[in-house]
Order: sequence, then C-alpha cells, then structure tokens
Amino acid sequence: MSEDNNPDPGWYYNTKTNQVEHGTRGRAVDLLGPYPDRASAERALQTARERTKAADAADRAWDSDDD
Repeated sequence: MSEDNNPDPGWYYNTKTNQVEHGTRGRAVDLLGPYPDRASAERALQTARERTKAADAADRAWDSDDD
C-alpha cells in the first residue's frame, strides 16, 4: 500500500453557517482554521475571542510603554 499524497485537509469553522467542516469546505473568507480536530474547530470562536483579548492587552501594554 502506498502512502497518501493528500494530507488531511484539517477541520474548519464556517462563520457564515456556524458549522464545522472537514474535507469539502465553504468559501475561504468564511472559514477559521485549519484546526487539528473537530473539537478544536468547534471552539474556534472562543479561541478567536481569547486570542483577540490577549492581543488587545499586548497592544495596550505596548501603547503605555514610556520607553
């Protein structure tokens, strides 16, 4: 048996349909991902909120730096 030349496409969260997708995907502009598994894709919006919060905090810290 030969090795599969097509790697797993990953899991995506579609922000337009609010659905997790694997394999056949919607438009790239509507997707968050790829994620390594379904559970990670299901948490995509939570992950995005957490990352945005951390980035906003880093921006505030940088803006307030008087150096």
